[in-house]
Amino acid sequence: MDADIYFKQEIDLRHEGRSLRLRVAQDLFSSFQADAGTRLLLRTLSRVEGERVLDLGCGYGPLGLALAAVGSHSDVHMVDRDALAVEYSRQNAALNGLGGVEAYGSLGFDDVADPGFDLVVCNIPGKAGAPVIEHLLLGAERHVASGGLVAIVVVDALAAAVEGTLNLAPDVEVVLKEEGARHVVFHYRFLSSSPDMLDSGWHGLEVYQRGEGSVKVRGHDYLVDTAYGLPEFDTMAFTTGLLAATLEGKHEESVSRALVVNPGQGHVPVALLKLFQPDEVVLAGRDLLELRYSRKNLVDSGLPEERISVAHQVGVLIDDDQPIDLIAVRLGGGDAPEVLEALIGDAASQVRSGGRVVVAGGSTAIARITKLLARDKRLRVEGRRRKKGSAVLMMRAP
Repeated sequence: MDADIYFKQEIDLRHEGRSLRLRVAQDLFSSFQADAGTRLLLRTLSRVEGERVLDLGCGYGPLGLALAAVGSHSDVHMVDRDALAVEYSRQNAALNGLGGVEAYGSLGFDDVADPGFDLVVCNIPGKAGAPVIEHLLLGAERHVASGGLVAIVVVDALAAAVEGTLNLAPDVEVVLKEEGARHVVFHYRFLSSSPDMLDSGWHGLEVYQRGEGSVKVRGHDYLVDTAYGLPEFDTMAFTTGLLAATLEGKHEESVSRALVVNPGQGHVPVALLKLFQPDEVVLAGRDLLELRYSRKNLVDSGLPEERISVAHQVGVLIDDDQPIDLIAVRLGGGDAPEVLEALIGDAASQVRSGGRVVVAGGSTAIARITKLLARDKRLRVEGRRRKKGSAVLMMRAP
């Protein structure tokens, strides 16, 4: 834990007389302290019983772990679409000596296999989009036990819409509404819950569907499906465009196996497919929504699904020994120097001799990367592009 390059600090959280220490990362929501919405929701749960708990969108774990530490909550599942959140939830469960806690990746409810939870809790993300929020509110019916409780918190700007959705839904009973300074909590039950019901309308990527975006490669436009909850839903960002343009400059080269890190809506994977026609594309990143939409867009663009590998993970290093011909990386907005150093080291260790690594992001981050290459001689700079951001092309030395 001490060598964790994502670690920011430890914070305190107190719930029903139990104090927890929580490790937080700069890149995760509410890294200064447990947010006010989470604390409000926990106060309303002080007397709620139930052995099996599902914490949907757990972050670094304040809700699920606070419940695991007290009362009858002895079987707690914590899920998040962000692999870093899952990792920090696991760390914090261990740090506080909490057993009966399982943390794993899930896109909404899609990867929650077990029905029959006594309590489902969620701090609803404010920018998720109306169809996704409705899915989070009502999709719990497939996973809550008969007589079980769903407890959610939303920012007050969403409270009226959430209340309307719950009131209009058949067989939903709101049993508590509590308002805070900027948040509102709702507790509700499904009066005729069917945990084993499989409803395709509440499963899969269709609830995230937003529209179409375009990818321009070698004078041709290709369409990709775009999702709520991800940027670049109407067009590519400048840094993504730089990455695609850098790849286009190398389209004559042979690429058998390519790795795309942080693939976003799928613009870069589709551009790479059209330019190089690789035998295999590996998609890696923290965000399950990015990974699954990018895989969908690759399949829709003609790449068979069996030739696509997905690694839901933190970092660049893929857990296999197969060589990679090309690595394309979209940086996030806040990559720390330690994260960039690990990225370059891991990329250099797995790209084949003569293979290439392309990284696009903010100008400051790319400048840091070029300085790092002065120490790591395995990669050498072949070119750099700048336009409201930067992209750098590197080759693995023979």
